[in-house]
Amino acid sequence: MISYSKAPDVEQEIVDITRRLELNHIDLSRVVCIRSFGSKSRRTLARCHTISRIVQKSLDIGAHYIIEVIAEQFDRLPQQEKTKTLIHELLHIPKSFGGGFKHHDFVNHKNVEKLYRQYESCKGL
Repeated sequence: MISYSKAPDVEQEIVDITRRLELNHIDLSRVVCIRSFGSKSRRTLARCHTISRIVQKSLDIGAHYIIEVIAEQFDRLPQQEKTKTLIHELLHIPKSFGGGFKHHDFVNHKNVEKLYRQYESCKGL
């Protein structure tokens, strides 16, 4: 059975990444970071979820995004790979912040690496 808990460490890194990379379209008040435990997935490190438009309209709320890290896979990564994984998930969030996703034709290794290098240079490393 899968269980979930808030991931304040992931949230803190997401805040740092969005600030340093100036991803100003991401409304951090509507991004939740979750750590899941018990997933049978072996190749997935993290996922980005959203609330469907019908739920947004029904509840009269704007788009929200959930970044889920899969504890069994994500937590044992070196810090550099964790950061790259989180950049990857943030890249799925479009500039419209409307509940949709950018697909893997844009969210790819090349773009993640480019932003990771930019992130590291902002840190002065």
